[in-house]
Amino acid sequence: MLFCSFEYAIFLPTVFLLYWNARKRQRQNLVIAVASYVFYGWWDWRFLSLIALTSTSSYFAGRLMSQSSRLQRRRLICRASVAINLLVLATFKYYDFFVSSLTGLLSIVGIHPDWVTLHLVVPVGISFYTFQAIGYTIDVYRRQIAAERDIVSFIAYISFFPQLVAGPIEQAKHLLPQFGKNRRFDAATATDGLRQILWGLFKKMVVADNCAPVVDNVWSDLPLADGASLTAAMLLFAVQIYGDFSGYSDIAAGSARLFGFELTDNFHYPYFATGLRDFWRRWHISLMRWLVDYVYIPLGGSRISSTTTIRNILVVFGVSGLWHGANWTFVAWGLYHGLLLVAERQLAKRYLHTSSAIGRTAVFVTVIAGWVLFRAPSLSAAADFFTLLIVQPWGRVPTDLLVPLTAAIFMFAAEWHSRRYRHALQVDSHTILGHRRILRRTIYIALLVALSLFSGTQSQFIYFQF
Repeated sequence: MLFCSFEYAIFLPTVFLLYWNARKRQRQNLVIAVASYVFYGWWDWRFLSLIALTSTSSYFAGRLMSQSSRLQRRRLICRASVAINLLVLATFKYYDFFVSSLTGLLSIVGIHPDWVTLHLVVPVGISFYTFQAIGYTIDVYRRQIAAERDIVSFIAYISFFPQLVAGPIEQAKHLLPQFGKNRRFDAATATDGLRQILWGLFKKMVVADNCAPVVDNVWSDLPLADGASLTAAMLLFAVQIYGDFSGYSDIAAGSARLFGFELTDNFHYPYFATGLRDFWRRWHISLMRWLVDYVYIPLGGSRISSTTTIRNILVVFGVSGLWHGANWTFVAWGLYHGLLLVAERQLAKRYLHTSSAIGRTAVFVTVIAGWVLFRAPSLSAAADFFTLLIVQPWGRVPTDLLVPLTAAIFMFAAEWHSRRYRHALQVDSHTILGHRRILRRTIYIALLVALSLFSGTQSQFIYFQF
């Protein structure tokens, strides 16, 4: 079920009414759990067994660890639970990728194994809820949180529908305790949640979905693209993926606030960053926090030596790339950012006094170059794109840029004005919207009109595949 679909427009208010009429916390959690399974099963009910396996195995692992005082036994349970979750993830997302890659590598030296690829469908959001479950297990093992006793609350936590299929990846210490608290309806919070949903829909349906056809047309016929088309595709994909993913995160956060939950902010205006390190504090925040807490720090972080720190940075970004998808382009994209961060770290003192304008420009240029690797179907296609970008004549600027560029300019202008706040439509006494009610309502109407008249045709969210 997609956030920008008619089904979700019926689903969300229905669950909202059932939830707040349930009154008691335990019943509300049950409504959330059932609704989340309906939401996920709407796509393919067969994969409900996977999320149920992830939830129940992690729940019982936590309970067993909480009942044991022996470190060795807790470690064994933790490793078993993590192994189960990683096995499910690896089978459905990476088995075919690794088999195909190894087969191709062996064929170079004359070995032709007859291993069979399974052509498995990757379940929507499997990377998100798997990482969420693994994080919980590790936190219980470390005794950083207590094991959850209420299985309904835990199932609701793992499957919470607003953030189930594309995050944010919620750490247990942040979201899980919210299921254990009594919640009362707050009109102000719910109203701001609706504003955030509206802004997310605009970013997804008007900005991202109008960029998508221009980008797709260039990539579908790459050899015939001229310099202008290639440049437009590169710039617009940077806008598309931001509008698509941050738009999803806004809709998720706004939907959660309707039920009295606060999700982790997953984006904080990343294209306004003044350095790559700053960019990764603003882009896909929940994934980077997860990787820092469960990969970077356990490897030693930056505490041991500069060589170890460099290794750890590259490992984290290599894992980040592989997490995004079973393709060497994602690994290359991750390592590209890792190497750039290492370089930035080594040269930080030299560029300490670089102006924010120069820093923002440098970040944007390096990031959009990296998005070519992310978007390309293969490494050879990415190499062809960069080669053509250099050798092809400029040609005519594509004629279908008016709507995506206008929408993008409005989006970035609104977010620049609201860069100190949670989202662009947040009402605060220090913002224009805070004390101009007529202007506020005019903007709401204008956004609804834009959604009605200028929505693009692509409905699937990019990060659903991860």
